Amino acid sequence: MKNNHKLGVVFAVLGIVAGILCLYFIADTYNAVIHTHFNAGDWEESNTVRFVYAVLGWLGTAAGALSAAVLWGFIKEQDWAWFWGAVAATILLLAGFFPMIPAADSGLPVPTMWVFLLAAVMWFGMLFVGGVSGKIITLTFIAGLAYVLTFIDGVAPISKFQTTFQSAESFVQNPNTFWNGMYVILQQVSWWGATAWAIFIFAALKQKSWVVPMGVFAAIMSMIGGYPMGIHNVAEVQRFSMFLPAPILSTGLLIYLLLPSTQKMLENWNSKRLQS
Repeated sequence: MKNNHKLGVVFAVLGIVAGILCLYFIADTYNAVIHTHFNAGDWEESNTVRFVYAVLGWLGTAAGALSAAVLWGFIKEQDWAWFWGAVAATILLLAGFFPMIPAADSGLPVPTMWVFLLAAVMWFGMLFVGGVSGKIITLTFIAGLAYVLTFIDGVAPISKFQTTFQSAESFVQNPNTFWNGMYVILQQVSWWGATAWAIFIFAALKQKSWVVPMGVFAAIMSMIGGYPMGIHNVAEVQRFSMFLPAPILSTGLLIYLLLPSTQKMLENWNSKRLQS
């Protein structure tokens, strides 16, 4: 499959279709998910969907447009096409996956599943066309899970911030607003961490020498964003918190990246770029 430009054309077309479907499905379900959450009394979740769905719609549509540029690259047999196809697929995976969660919570259909499935085929396909080694595919796939989970950790604080916000009058009665402040700060920490994991994936695929420090940064950001909220949430609900999978997975990846054997594997992979 390596350097198979005709196959790359097929995968790029999947990305274009996924981008169009992302635009259509998010627009089609946007108000239904908002109103269903609101009518169920989850007004804070309703407000969160208003913001996050729009962001993912922008990203997914842009990734579909990027896939069109990738299609042109494969038609012209450009060496860069597979990498930017992987970038588009990475964005589409997130844009297709997360909208399924609030839709499923509302008991509504989850049509963006098709965006996610097309993006998954495109992602693996681009890596095979690019000749990426199996170990790197496995590492970046696991990092991709951390990327999605860390992004989700940045969504929940938007709701939590709204439910813990206090007016000036109520603040006089109960001035303990520490966690409200934590939610507003850690929300972006988690999203920066998710972005860092995406950059780590791209750096690994492009055989960059700074891939390990980028992975360390991504893992630490995910851990800072996830562990405080997760531990606090366990105390609140007296059960396992869904804030915890992202920092736990990031901790495992951090340990793995610091192993000499992992760094040797990445150095060997990077050396192939210098030899080619």
